[in-house]
Amino acid sequence: KCRTGPLDIVFVIDSSRSVRPFEFETMRQFMMDIIGSLDVGPNATRVGVIQYSSQVQNIFSLKSFFTRADMEKAINSIVPLAQGTMTGLAIQYVMNVAFTTQEGARPLHKKIPRIAIIVTDGRPQDRVTEVATQARNAGIEIYAVGIQRADMNSLRAMASPPLEEHVFLVESFELIQQFGKQFQDKLCGVNTCMEQDHGCQHSCISTPGSFYCECNPGYRLNVDGKTCSPINACEDGRHGCQHQCVSTRGSYLCHCRAGYYLNQDKRSCSMIDYCSFGNHSCQHECVSIPNGHYCRCRSGFMLQPDSKSCRATDLCNGVDHGCDFKCVSTEGSYRCVCPEGQQLQADGKACSKCGAGHVDLVMVIDGSKSVRPQNFELVKQFVNRIVDLLEVSPHGTRVGLVQYSSRVRTEFPLNKYHSADEIKKAVMEVEYMEKGTMTGLALKHMVEHSFSELEGARPLSHNVPRIGLVFTDGRSQDDISEWARRAKESGIVMFAVGVGKAVEEELRAIASEPVEQHFSYSADFTTMTHLVDNFKLNICPEEGKGETEIRSPCECEALVQFQTNTVAILQSLTEKNILWAPSLAQMTARLEDLEKQIANK
Repeated sequence: KCRTGPLDIVFVIDSSRSVRPFEFETMRQFMMDIIGSLDVGPNATRVGVIQYSSQVQNIFSLKSFFTRADMEKAINSIVPLAQGTMTGLAIQYVMNVAFTTQEGARPLHKKIPRIAIIVTDGRPQDRVTEVATQARNAGIEIYAVGIQRADMNSLRAMASPPLEEHVFLVESFELIQQFGKQFQDKLCGVNTCMEQDHGCQHSCISTPGSFYCECNPGYRLNVDGKTCSPINACEDGRHGCQHQCVSTRGSYLCHCRAGYYLNQDKRSCSMIDYCSFGNHSCQHECVSIPNGHYCRCRSGFMLQPDSKSCRATDLCNGVDHGCDFKCVSTEGSYRCVCPEGQQLQADGKACSKCGAGHVDLVMVIDGSKSVRPQNFELVKQFVNRIVDLLEVSPHGTRVGLVQYSSRVRTEFPLNKYHSADEIKKAVMEVEYMEKGTMTGLALKHMVEHSFSELEGARPLSHNVPRIGLVFTDGRSQDDISEWARRAKESGIVMFAVGVGKAVEEELRAIASEPVEQHFSYSADFTTMTHLVDNFKLNICPEEGKGETEIRSPCECEALVQFQTNTVAILQSLTEKNILWAPSLAQMTARLEDLEKQIANK
């Protein structure tokens, strides 16, 4: 075997139509005989094969195979091209492609010989002199092997000097195998590593006339070019370990800090979920921390001394209170309350709804980037507070929702949902759009689409009020005046609600007359709940104003109520020392006498 050192060899085989099939078989054998004498491998000799005729075909590159068996299999599968003889084109390919590092050639600084073996049987149909010179100047050593009808002048123009060692003419294809044995000696020179004391600590690599030292994997060659030092793979900072890098011989391992485990990528770390072990005994929530866990109670509960169980501090958060509007905790209990203007019903939980009549209500909410996700959730709660005021049904009040930013999106039309619960659930599932603030575009969409009969608005002939509520937190990026005017001209009662940086001028332009009753403003999102009451007073005026019941002053219930109120007032006046005691006593006596008369009747 040829073991003088690594080589990068590329066979350039002529498969033009002049090479008959049985002749091409001898060229296959020639290549396999040469390869059989070489010590092939990724760190030894690498071999590539191309064939050419009128075009060039890469059979396998220097990086494709590293065993003789794989190379021979690929050579045996070659199908000749059987066309012209463009030898210059083939040399160009060798120089520009085959001997690049991308195709598997070792870098020039490693001084590994680059050898091209051109085997041809005829005269080139293109120019070879100039391109062959360029290839030789690029460090490629060219052997030119001509068979039978080959042109000697062309062979000499291609080959490297000295020509007597690089130009060969074989009389017939039958003799090429015999020539192959002689050619092997040309490739296999003296093993310089065996001929002298190289001094390499690990490995000596022989090259023609010289040698160089290489280190084993995990080591780097020192500046003396002979000794080797272990590589600290953690030093360069490219290891990608999230926590700790531990250097090993020629490599590294990533380790995680205590309380964390290494993920499958072998670099990142995740905290150990101690709660997932199932033995924490927390009544409410278990929270994992490095090296352990702790128990946490839900809002409205307090952790007990055992650090596991929880006790309610706010019964409204601890029970399913069922309050329609709001639950208020009291000592050891709770009670339900309703918004101002609504009455608590007999079940102690439900509140009276807006009885002003049936309306078609479309709410247009600002989903621009300036709102921000956490505030958008407050906007959705605001919408649901308004829904709580309404008697929603197919024949009662209908509600639609539109969101806008740089574009407009109908979240649900007027005819989509038929109950308050359905609407509130759909509102909470609305996804925040972000981006710009095109309020004018949203108004246009509301007028042209949202209040159309196709989307559930009742015909104008039914005289069902159409109400549009526009919610925004900033200046519009387009003109609102035209579509605000058109909305009102089409019979839509417009309400404008502004928060934060909303522009009052724009809010007033949107709002219907009288403007003061149709626009509201809040400084920030967290304090905008009072706007719901403002809206309620305008769409449910009788709820806000209330009604005074006219009753006969002679009815028993009226007299009892009168007595109770009067006594309370007198008691208050007495505490302020406005009335003297005898007057109070006389008044009280007369009231008691009046009560007896009623009882006797």
